[in-house]
Amino acid sequence: MRDEQHHKRWNQIKTNDSWAIFKIMGEFVNGYEKLSKIGPCVSIFGSARTKPDNKYYKLAEEVAAKIVDHGYGVITGGGPGIMEAGNKGAHIAGGTSVGLNIELPFEQHDNPYIDSDKSLDFDYFFVRKVMFVKYSQGFVVMPGGFGTLDELFEAITLIQTNKIEKFPIILVGTEFWGGLIDWVKEVLLSKFNNVSATDLDLIHLVDTPEEVIDILDVFYKEYRLSPNF
Repeated sequence: MRDEQHHKRWNQIKTNDSWAIFKIMGEFVNGYEKLSKIGPCVSIFGSARTKPDNKYYKLAEEVAAKIVDHGYGVITGGGPGIMEAGNKGAHIAGGTSVGLNIELPFEQHDNPYIDSDKSLDFDYFFVRKVMFVKYSQGFVVMPGGFGTLDELFEAITLIQTNKIEKFPIILVGTEFWGGLIDWVKEVLLSKFNNVSATDLDLIHLVDTPEEVIDILDVFYKEYRLSPNF
């Protein structure tokens, strides 16, 4: 009897997994249709826990405004903290402000600075991550947690393996990122030879909005703006 119940439950799980394909397809279709119309954008990542009085919240807001002033829109994960700061800076500067929202058990709620027609909701992290890399012409990565690190290293991996076109990855905050970059160079590269020196060419460590813009401008003098795959 127990084996029969287990078999029925297993069949139900397999059926639910199969039907989930259609929900996943729907998220991809909706994302592609909406984001293909937004024009060139730069994604800003960082902690959802960063408060408005934090210096990195204010810095993210300034970076976003500078990005808009130089002809790009801004994409964030749509939530509070650094994401809110990015959307706020873009909104106040009169530029495109996109939010790719996802429901989480804590922290996440959409912020009020996203353009009403450019707020997308996702159930699947992997679909949302595809949208970030497909429709971003650069990643600006502020201090954050595991989610921020996940986005950073996935982008590096996709570029390293030629799965997407190159775009600049800009880490903002030497005091936060400096130790990680030193570890990558000293341990991954020099000690264990697990990466190549060229893998680090598109990673930039900066502290000011002006440096962010300089890197984007220099890079796109050589590369045309386009979706990334």
